[in-house]
Amino acid sequence: MHAVTRPVTEFGEELHTLVRDMFATMRAADGVGLAATQVGVDLAVFIYECPDADDVVRLGVICNPVVTLPEGKDRNLEAAEEGCLSYPGGYQSLARPDRSSCTGQDAFGAEVTVDGTGLLARCLQHETDHLNGMVFGDRLSGRSRRALDKKVGELAYRYPDDWPVSPKVKAAPLPVA
Repeated sequence: MHAVTRPVTEFGEELHTLVRDMFATMRAADGVGLAATQVGVDLAVFIYECPDADDVVRLGVICNPVVTLPEGKDRNLEAAEEGCLSYPGGYQSLARPDRSSCTGQDAFGAEVTVDGTGLLARCLQHETDHLNGMVFGDRLSGRSRRALDKKVGELAYRYPDDWPVSPKVKAAPLPVA
């Protein structure tokens, strides 16, 4: 997860199959975004199906993404709980800019630009980080990272090694008094 990915240079059926499989994996895991590195492919491509600040669900594919963030007085950090399919069950608060713009190509090689607000802005930043060799845990303070690792460890029994291909184990029911 800490390796920089290769640029996408071929936009054919092999990429389209990867993208379809990634959407199935993301949906099985109840995620809002997924980078190719998270499924063991070192290509600079991610997918998303994520609401923006207006709760409009946006869906797409971005190959070779470049994220641009607001600067100066236009930059507004928003702290929010963030999770990652690479940290199953773990969430931590992380401040990120509340707006982002991501440029790249779609699955057919056409130029695309996605302007994100709210959770979509966070998703565009998060998934691009993956393709640049960074996971969200790397952006946390030492204390927050230890808390994240502890929570993931406590919940590890619920996530099979091939999750989300195999579903997570349901939590044990609460005892009846």
